[in-house]
Amino acid sequence: MPWSLKDVGAQEGKTVLVTGSNTGIGFATATLLAQKGAAVIMACRNVEKGEQALARLRATAPKAQASLVQLDLANLALVRECAEQVNARCERIDVLINNAGLMMPPLQRTVDGFEMQFGTNVLGHFAFTGLLLPTVLRAPQSRVVWLSSVAHWNGRIDFDNLNAERGYGKWRAYAQSKLGDLMLAYEMHRRLQKSGATAVSLGAHPGGTKSELSRNNA
Repeated sequence: MPWSLKDVGAQEGKTVLVTGSNTGIGFATATLLAQKGAAVIMACRNVEKGEQALARLRATAPKAQASLVQLDLANLALVRECAEQVNARCERIDVLINNAGLMMPPLQRTVDGFEMQFGTNVLGHFAFTGLLLPTVLRAPQSRVVWLSSVAHWNGRIDFDNLNAERGYGKWRAYAQSKLGDLMLAYEMHRRLQKSGATAVSLGAHPGGTKSELSRNNA
């Protein structure tokens, strides 16, 4: 079934939060939804780059309701601070798009000591989503979208080396993180259905793109 951006319906009255929305797929998503009338919150790690992206978005959609919050998924204390800020200013969140992520960097660790890809792509988003859940559930038929990848086909949750303390392969760690995202998407949806909530949890493979995500991949 063919589908294009023209098929995206009106988004007036909806509040949408997109993580990692200063570049790539996240920026394109935030821009389109703002053009369609949504109130868009851009959650970005780098405030300067986020402000530049916000200016670009407003240039393409002058009437857009768009704002910026700082979100560093590699620091769980800052994840909590951002979630508290969003919960305080938003009556509800209709769509939460967990887009931010890292792809195949050299071995690094988050502030809390986790392998960077798993800590950012999986644990950071898991914590952020859980903290925002009450606000998400206040919106009728809300949705949480987890950006995964077909890289999950090669993924395996290696509990004996989850934190890359017994060796690190950047592709293996990326695939593991994308499998983790998809597992969270499925399990969250199962629990939402079991609770009788009208919200849904969705996993998506966005396809290959030429963006900053692949800066570590020649």
